[in-house]
Amino acid sequence: MGSADSRLRVRRTDGVTQIEFVDRNILDEANIQSIGEEIASIIEAEDKPKLLISFSNVDHLSSAALGTLITINNKVRSRDGELRLADIDPQIYEVFVITRLNKLFQILDTSEEAMRSF
Repeated sequence: MGSADSRLRVRRTDGVTQIEFVDRNILDEANIQSIGEEIASIIEAEDKPKLLISFSNVDHLSSAALGTLITINNKVRSRDGELRLADIDPQIYEVFVITRLNKLFQILDTSEEAMRSF
């Protein structure tokens, strides 16, 4: 995993795959697609994937990125997995609230809290 052109930092801890974004702005369509594909391959590699996606480095997120997150969530659920989102900037979190995605996703303040919630 984590090839040279990867837009993600991935590590496994206690059976949980922690994913962090390399880019501060997740706006570019091609990047979003490659992020989606990379996360999909992580999900498909496990029976009951446990994913924690941290937004600690992210300043901006496009609506296409939100769409990709919904797809990721559906894939995780279809495999009886669990997905947590954490470290979301208040301005980005506001978008989750406006779009009601805060009801769809389990969002925690910090990665530490998210890890404990599995």
